[in-house]
Amino acid sequence: MDVPALAFSRSSSASSNNTTAVSERHTRKSSEHTLFDLYGMYEDAPSDVPPLPAKDVPSVRISRATLNGHSSLAYYDEEPPIKPPPTRIIDLTRAGVLLNGPPRTSSLRPVSDCMVPSPVASYEDRRASTGHLHSPSPSSTSRRTSPRPDSILGLPPLPPSRNPSPSPTPPPPTLTQAPIPLSPSLPLKHPVSGPSKTSLVPSEGEDLDGFYVRNTYAQLDMSGVKGDGYEEGVERTRARIGNSRSSQLCAENAIGDGTEKSQELDPREIETLLSVDRYGFFSTPSHDRLILLPSSSFDKRLSVVRGGAATAKASAQALNAVPPAAPPVKEASRIEKWTRMMQAGSRDQGANVQTWRVKQSKQSKLRLRTYKGVPDRWRPAAWDMFMATMANATPADTARLARDYREALDKPSTYDIQIDLDVPRTISGHVFYRTRYGAGQRSLFHVLHCFSLRCEGCGYVQGMGPIAATLLCYLDPEKVYASLVHLHDSYSMHAIFSPGFPGLLEAIYVQERITEQMMPDVYKAFQSHTISTTSYATKWYITLFSNSVPFQTQLRLWDAFLLEGPDVFVATAVAIVWVYRDQITSASANFETILSLLSSFFVPESEDALLLWIERVLGTKKLRASMVRWRADWQALVRDGKEGMALL
Repeated sequence: MDVPALAFSRSSSASSNNTTAVSERHTRKSSEHTLFDLYGMYEDAPSDVPPLPAKDVPSVRISRATLNGHSSLAYYDEEPPIKPPPTRIIDLTRAGVLLNGPPRTSSLRPVSDCMVPSPVASYEDRRASTGHLHSPSPSSTSRRTSPRPDSILGLPPLPPSRNPSPSPTPPPPTLTQAPIPLSPSLPLKHPVSGPSKTSLVPSEGEDLDGFYVRNTYAQLDMSGVKGDGYEEGVERTRARIGNSRSSQLCAENAIGDGTEKSQELDPREIETLLSVDRYGFFSTPSHDRLILLPSSSFDKRLSVVRGGAATAKASAQALNAVPPAAPPVKEASRIEKWTRMMQAGSRDQGANVQTWRVKQSKQSKLRLRTYKGVPDRWRPAAWDMFMATMANATPADTARLARDYREALDKPSTYDIQIDLDVPRTISGHVFYRTRYGAGQRSLFHVLHCFSLRCEGCGYVQGMGPIAATLLCYLDPEKVYASLVHLHDSYSMHAIFSPGFPGLLEAIYVQERITEQMMPDVYKAFQSHTISTTSYATKWYITLFSNSVPFQTQLRLWDAFLLEGPDVFVATAVAIVWVYRDQITSASANFETILSLLSSFFVPESEDALLLWIERVLGTKKLRASMVRWRADWQALVRDGKEGMALL
């Protein structure tokens, strides 16, 4: 099985949005435990890969007031430019890498300075399509000869502002060009959907702002965008494009023109690909508080313990940066073991493997090998197998969900505007999500759009973004949609995302019972300092630890979660409290120090030590039975209306 082309990692983002305001524990309603703001967990980051333009997509325009050259608008230019953007020359021989043989006729290429001068390059594949890297060639300076369909030049303008300001000067004329047919021999690098009427015209009663967002993504999905992965791109939906000629040119020139299908890499793309880590990150997101999760704490099994010395420090060891993701030491040997353990479960008519399963003789080895880490090469197959097993899904069920996904693409969602706002800031520093409206951001928008239509009760919440973005690093959009459905239906995520977050509160109740039983002094410290578990653990459960640990650690936790279910994250939360029990019970600890400590970004000294500690905890039959009982107790409290008094 192929590695998911650049096994992506996302030391993603976490920032700290530490919730405060903890009121008296006996007067707090259950709904108060769910108040939080996830915006702070995400940092603005764009995205990656493009599809191809289509000549026959009809141009759609929404009647609106003329856009104003107001200084608050994006890409506003105080003085309308007169000259076209200058060009500069790039010598490809200085890019450091030459691919696929000798250079072409000339290694010098003009590049427009209108483009964002990012030195970072595009990750042009999608594992599901070609299995290896493709790349766009650099854009030509002469934008007038760019082959681009009329439908793309006619991307719909923004709906009128409710309070339009008068335009001080007449807007410059709109630039138009005659489209130049694209060569039919150029291969597609990314699967795209065909044009759809319902994506190109508003549905009856659809909000025009929401339609504008949906339509923009639909048209750019046909054309792609330039510099996907190594340029920032041009904002089109969250802010207006300015009226000046240079702003309009930049917006127009950012649209794909067919050169993105070139088999050769742009020098900036080469530079980016040389700079990314094994998971696709070209930069490590910054975090307010980085602390070490020492492995020595995991030498002792979970058992009843008292608090540490009163003189213990109230703070943990801080780190300056997240360590780079290193290849697992035993990755090669584990790949061989998984290859011997797995076999094809079903094949399509072309004999391609559709599903995988574990050989009967190797079933006893699956759990421990999963906790030791699924190799990146096998992770897409393993995750798909784990979720299908948990959901009892058949290949026919998967095909049905794929049809549901394609049909939902053309339906309006009341959440489209909010999803569009959240997409660029979901994962920071990852090549696949770098470029605005690149293939990564488009795929993320489409998956979240479709899933928001799946369940009226859940709709869309911000915690869904990091989950979908992580899945997209290994699976194609249709399978990611199916995976979200499985998580929703079979992993209790419906209860996590439903109004009031009842599943979140249930998980926190179980966590508190384990803490009270195994670490009574820690539980008393939480009580005395009036620290509610929701104030620090909410984001852990809502995002499945996507923004609290390094990406490679998150992947290891997800391996276990997808195999065993939601108890894995309860055990992970207990593990963090277990490690810092001495700091929490310190005589110098207070509300601020404890909350700051538990709202940090945790960097395990040893991922193996953390995962094997969790494996031992969940392998304890007595504790697992208690967790089942505590979940039932919580449901009884909810039925009796007493849940508000049951949490810290």
